[in-house]
Amino acid sequence: MIDHQAGNGVAWRLNLNKRELMVRVFSRILSAMLIAGCVAGLAGCAGSVAPEIKRLPERVELSGRFYRGDAYQSGPQVLASMLSQQGIVITPGLLEKPLHLPGGEAQLQQGMQSLAREYGMVVYPLDSNLVALLTQVAAGYPVMVRFTEGSAMWAEPRYAILAGYNRQKQTVLLRAGMDRRELMSFSAFESALKDAGGWAVLILNPTQIPAQVDQQRWLKAANDLAQAGQEQAATRAKKALAAH
Repeated sequence: MIDHQAGNGVAWRLNLNKRELMVRVFSRILSAMLIAGCVAGLAGCAGSVAPEIKRLPERVELSGRFYRGDAYQSGPQVLASMLSQQGIVITPGLLEKPLHLPGGEAQLQQGMQSLAREYGMVVYPLDSNLVALLTQVAAGYPVMVRFTEGSAMWAEPRYAILAGYNRQKQTVLLRAGMDRRELMSFSAFESALKDAGGWAVLILNPTQIPAQVDQQRWLKAANDLAQAGQEQAATRAKKALAAH
């Protein structure tokens, strides 16, 4: 009787060991499958980057003055920052009156472009896609953008400077509001840009030619500059294009 019980105990332990071994093997197989799935997912994300972006430098962060502030969708702060980077001595407060603030918020976007031309700058519009924007940043040109900031519960448009990106991490670097280094994923930024109307421009000295310049677009920007009373600056812009 004792021998029979002992035999049953040995058999039970053997069966238990087999079950434990099977569980361990299955767990390892499942873990390997999960890891493989994660790696494949990451590879898929990396593969979603446009070929043109893959040819850009891996990481860029432009320097330059940045004025913090949330007032008026950060428009005066961003415009003052862009003008300062062109060597113009200016502060956001000095721009509020010519932008008719407060009261002129509805015309702020158009007003900032007109005011930049009055300072002799070329306002060059960009296509609102990531390739076009990051190409300019990689060439050393900060981009003035308008994006939607917030969440589904609360959101508002805000002006910002697109000043960098990290191709490997798929993030852009914005100087916006009170934040000098706001990071946002490629996909989130494209969505926020589109939600706010897809507006993006360069504010350049007439002798600076954008990367992969669209000649007709540049000439139109030069003509807009001339119509703002900056004929000499417009002439320099056209000569710079001809020499490019």
